[in-house]
Amino acid sequence: MSRIGNAPIEIPQGVEISISKGNFVTVKGPKGELSQQVDPDLILKIEDGVLTVQRPTEQKRHKAMHGLYRSLIANMVEGVTQGFKKELELVGVGYRANSTGQLLELQLGYSHPIMFAIPDEVKVEVISEKGKAPRVVLESIDKQLIGQVAAKIRSFRKPEPYKGKGIRFVGEQIRRKAGKTVAK
Repeated sequence: MSRIGNAPIEIPQGVEISISKGNFVTVKGPKGELSQQVDPDLILKIEDGVLTVQRPTEQKRHKAMHGLYRSLIANMVEGVTQGFKKELELVGVGYRANSTGQLLELQLGYSHPIMFAIPDEVKVEVISEKGKAPRVVLESIDKQLIGQVAAKIRSFRKPEPYKGKGIRFVGEQIRRKAGKTVAK
């Protein structure tokens, strides 16, 4: 029995959910609008401000889709009400970031700067404080998109285990290794 799939989704004040033919779900809220195609086998019901997702059978595929689509719809509801935020920090000597509009310019110790175009749905902000590592703050209503963009930025220079240099999420713990001087 799927605990995630059976959990009801509370629809907050100011959020409107519409389900069209073929289980196409559209969620409108104060921050924007998101839509998602849901598996046509699943049954979506809205009663008394609560959306529930039900599966028709106990097949393995239906069980997998049940929890997945319930989570995706819940993330859409949370996105249009509160939004999502990811913070990355650049740790390393000379690592810098600059943003002009939707273009992020990163200097990560390579011979050239990396120019990365951020999608229009994601807002980007660079915070550079003296004495602290530069931070890139991403905000969006789409959880999948913001996670994908953050992972792509992190992939330009992943944190290495010896000195910890690279791009990491704020609060991320890096497993450090001892250098070769310990091996004596």
